[in-house]
Amino acid sequence: MSDQPMSNEQIREEASASLASGERIRERVRELTLQAVQSRKLDIPAMGEVLKSLTEGISLGAEQRGQDLKHALSEAFAGMDQAMSKAAQASSLALKELASRGRELSDAELKHGLEQLRQMESGFLEAARQMSQSAGSAVKGEWRDLVAHAQRAGTDTGKVIAQTAREVSARMGASMSEGAIAGVEAARQFGERFAALASGILAGMSEALRDKDAKG
Repeated sequence: MSDQPMSNEQIREEASASLASGERIRERVRELTLQAVQSRKLDIPAMGEVLKSLTEGISLGAEQRGQDLKHALSEAFAGMDQAMSKAAQASSLALKELASRGRELSDAELKHGLEQLRQMESGFLEAARQMSQSAGSAVKGEWRDLVAHAQRAGTDTGKVIAQTAREVSARMGASMSEGAIAGVEAARQFGERFAALASGILAGMSEALRDKDAKG
């Protein structure tokens, strides 16, 4: 994987090509999402731009499909969810590792980390929701159905986040809703430390997935 981050336009083009090809859509979108998210070091605002570019490209590619448009879009959505759930798992492991270092990590920092995790799923669903409003008529309704199903049945990403929230909440106990990180600089430093650790873990996960795909 290149160390040079893909541009938003490259992400859009790759996503469109993945749909247009009709081959291994889920795996290709998952790999593209992982690559793009990891290249942004799990930075939440940057990930929002990645997800927007992905869904735009997916919509463009889906519009080139024929009768299997619904299936193609569903496979792409599943690929994004698989990738985002891996990002959430990596972030969860990073948060637990930081939390295992005793009082080096405050309850407020744990809460901040959880909020970043929740923003991963909300950003994912928001990008899809925006496509349900702005995409071409051929795919707009399909996006709407995918979002409705995800909100009703949940996503793999959301399940990872919910489990992490339960575990961290139990650790923090009654202090879960109290306190705040002291200062903008402290929050920034924690965010960078958390993202760097999670990004490293995600790199290992991504490599393992590629090896599994190659052998499969």
